[in-house]
Amino acid sequence: MDAWDIEFHDLAVGYGTTAVLSGITATLPAGKVSVILGGSGCGKSTLLRHIIGLARPISGQIRIGGRDLFRLGHRDFRRIRRRMGVLFQDGALLGALTLAQNVTLPLSEHVRLPRRLLREAALRVLRMVGLDSFADYYPNQLSGGMRKRAGLARAIIAEPRILLCDEPTSGLDPITAARMDDLLLSLHAEYADMTLVVVSHDLASLRRIADYVLVLRDGGAVFAGTLAELEASGDAYLRQFLRREAGAEELDLRQPPDPEVRAALEKWLRS
Repeated sequence: MDAWDIEFHDLAVGYGTTAVLSGITATLPAGKVSVILGGSGCGKSTLLRHIIGLARPISGQIRIGGRDLFRLGHRDFRRIRRRMGVLFQDGALLGALTLAQNVTLPLSEHVRLPRRLLREAALRVLRMVGLDSFADYYPNQLSGGMRKRAGLARAIIAEPRILLCDEPTSGLDPITAARMDDLLLSLHAEYADMTLVVVSHDLASLRRIADYVLVLRDGGAVFAGTLAELEASGDAYLRQFLRREAGAEELDLRQPPDPEVRAALEKWLRS
């Protein structure tokens, strides 16, 4: 089975006719780990939604495995989407279902299999992420990191050719985040033909897992290349981002409160 590139050709995406990103031309290489990097609100998750096919581009193309995703017929479009697995930011587990039931949703919703086989499939992928002993727990009984790992198990149960992860380390402590990075790398090694795309602003994770990096800023792409090329870049913004420097933003902190507001607060505090 050949791995699939994800190509953007003069792509503009957004909401309605309002573009969040435009002029994006880059290729996320087949069978590699690509990280879409950028500051909060720069359009990373918006781009991910369009790769998944949840929204149509304003203009331009998204080509997956050489095929223009949004020019495909309905049947072929659905076939490509079936070969995608998605890890959402919070795991997106259903609270009324156990972990085993959650991770087998892609199977139980679309194919007919005996309960025994579904159970075995659930335990197999939960074992891969270290959660097989929690198969009958509910999401609210688990930590945030465990819920993310369960979401990852669900994303890979159908053995996708493309795995898309939205902020897999956000909200995790450094040790748990490092374990998530290692888990993603182990899964990628297990499924060598899988193209892995990770949306992140976690610099430690970037340096641990990335083969290729797409950096978004100010409504466009300011860098597309390998991790080594990114680290060697002399671009001032990229250097600032990678060094985690705040920059020279001027803030006026001398903003006295309105006297009436202050008087009301003081009266309330004394009561």
